[in-house]
Amino acid sequence: MANILQAIHTIISNDIPDVVDFYRSNNKINAVGDALELFIKDIFANTLNEIDKVRKQEAYERVFSYTGNANNPPDLMLKLGDAIEVKKLKSESAQIALNSSYPTAKLYSSSQMITKACRECEQWDEKDLLYAIGCVNRHQLSSLWLVYGDCYAASPEIYHNIKTKVIAGINHSTGVEFSPTKELGRVNRVDPLGITSLRIRGMWHVEHPQKVFEYLNVSTNRKNSKFRLFTLMYEKKYLSCPLEDREKLESIDNSSLQIKKVKISFPDNPVKRIAARLITYQI
Repeated sequence: MANILQAIHTIISNDIPDVVDFYRSNNKINAVGDALELFIKDIFANTLNEIDKVRKQEAYERVFSYTGNANNPPDLMLKLGDAIEVKKLKSESAQIALNSSYPTAKLYSSSQMITKACRECEQWDEKDLLYAIGCVNRHQLSSLWLVYGDCYAASPEIYHNIKTKVIAGINHSTGVEFSPTKELGRVNRVDPLGITSLRIRGMWHVEHPQKVFEYLNVSTNRKNSKFRLFTLMYEKKYLSCPLEDREKLESIDNSSLQIKKVKISFPDNPVKRIAARLITYQI
């Protein structure tokens, strides 16, 4: 079963490509975001160097139970493993646009945001959610954050309560004709002819983990690095990975790789700190 530690080992064992040019030449893709998502697929399937399209597709089928679309989370799901949401940015100072989805600690099969195909791709109720946040500058992947949602996002009710209050405030507006919707609101018959409607949508944003976890001193020597990888997970998640994969990663003799025990703020209560692992790789 593919997992995060195997993906990190794949990155360390291979050159980091100019992702856009690399995938444009091999797959004729045009979008930078598509190239980053293909890169994430390849590090988990260990197919960065696989040029045979049939064998690559067979590897994808072995590793992934679901690959998503632009409108519904997640982008990828590992068989019996994590769900993965890929986000592409041009700058590490930029906020991450989540659109209509608020930050998520876990992915649940009961979520209204996912598709039927995602819900039925395998037997599952809950999956750990991994945010893969890549900074692509001039076609080069300069940094990649692999951070688990439970390190990053609060409990669902915190976001849902805010959404509920906003919806209640909108619906209490007078002199406006509302209709049922899954969004924040929908106003019908805006103009005298009654032919125009207004959709009111939520657009969620979250700070880049580079800023959120600045207290871990993750920016060390960043100006001298061509590529930087940061992986953050709770200690219990790290220890849940197969011993063979942990030992394989820990045995790498490379000064560019560091595996640290750290403590991070609990998203629901920042006063409380949780044991975690920070894995960094800078070249």
